Amino acid sequence: MLWLYRLLFLPLTVLAAPYYGWRMLRRGGYGAGFGQRFGAVAVLPARRPGVRRVWLQAVSVGELLAVAPLLETWQREGRVEIYLTTTTSTGYALAKQRYLDKGAVLGLGYFPLDFWPCSARAWRQIQPDLAVLTEGERWPEHLHQAAERGVPVVAVNARLSDRSFRRMRRLGPLARLLVGGLTRVLAASESDAARFAAFGVAAERIEVTGNLKLDVALPVVDEGQQARLRSELGLGGSAKILLGASTWPGEEVALLNAWRAVRATGWKLLLVPRHAERRAEVETALIDAGVAYHFRSRGVATGEVDVAVADTTGELQTLLALGELVFVGKTLPPHTEGQTPVEAAARGRVVIFGPGTANFRGIAGELERGGAACRVADADSLVEAVSRLAKDAVARERLGMAALAWHAGNRGAAARTLAALQKILANVN
Repeated sequence: MLWLYRLLFLPLTVLAAPYYGWRMLRRGGYGAGFGQRFGAVAVLPARRPGVRRVWLQAVSVGELLAVAPLLETWQREGRVEIYLTTTTSTGYALAKQRYLDKGAVLGLGYFPLDFWPCSARAWRQIQPDLAVLTEGERWPEHLHQAAERGVPVVAVNARLSDRSFRRMRRLGPLARLLVGGLTRVLAASESDAARFAAFGVAAERIEVTGNLKLDVALPVVDEGQQARLRSELGLGGSAKILLGASTWPGEEVALLNAWRAVRATGWKLLLVPRHAERRAEVETALIDAGVAYHFRSRGVATGEVDVAVADTTGELQTLLALGELVFVGKTLPPHTEGQTPVEAAARGRVVIFGPGTANFRGIAGELERGGAACRVADADSLVEAVSRLAKDAVARERLGMAALAWHAGNRGAAARTLAALQKILANVN
């Protein structure tokens, strides 16, 4: 099966290159370190006696934030050194600022193409004792290179979304290439564990450790910092804020309509698009709406506006402190997968999402059943929910307190994940 994958990889990559090339050009920031995509790794420091080396792959911003408790603990204890790779330019920028510049990782690079020569070249240079993949990362060549070297591979915060599950089922026996080389699966939920088992991962190799995103420590944002952020964004000092978190196409317009229904009662709108490169598309919607707006990437606002757009990277955790009502993106039709509602709940915000929460089905269901979130059916229902909640301070407080209680009651994934990884590292020769 691996030889078939190797034979198909290059022609399929060539076919897909125009699309991914366009995406890379659109997002920008990929020029530096481009050779790392082909397995080139900067010279790493010599191995230190008694210190284990871990190759940790976290695809983008969300995954990089989720592994923060692991990296911080390993840095503090000093017995593990991390070579960190990511896939996106936004993820790389965040990892450099948050981890590399602060000495939390040994080195930082882009994950190599899962093509035999590229993967093997990177493995020869990094020489890890353990490879860790986050969430949905599963690469057949990467797993094979680990197996050839006798290096265990652990999937942490491991998830199989509805879409991934359907795709893997269509692959038939080939699906085992994506999971067969995993030494250990530390699943984010019971349902994820069941899905890995359905593809042949033995029960003794699966452990439910919970969702790492529940243990991420959010930055403290005091009243002074909130006032500064409001001023920089042009949102005034006292307005209540409707925040769109990680929005996708179509959702900014839906939020504009919801905001219009409450603007007369002193509400402002803060949009945080999932992809900052969509700023031109978002700006067109704001111009069509005829509202006063400001983009954070353009510096400090010179006056008060109706709508602020945080077209920046890595700030959502902080900006959530400003939102009284928070709509979680990628959840309104036609979107079906959903961004994470965890951080908004951890802030004690009023969480609103649409029907499309496939990637966080369990979490969204728990929040909804626990009275800690409001689910809407479509854009019209979003207008109704925002209008109702904007008028009802008691309901907002009840939802926010329930969200905080849910978050507090579901923490502990980081400690369980670390314990499992330490046990594996202790048995590495």
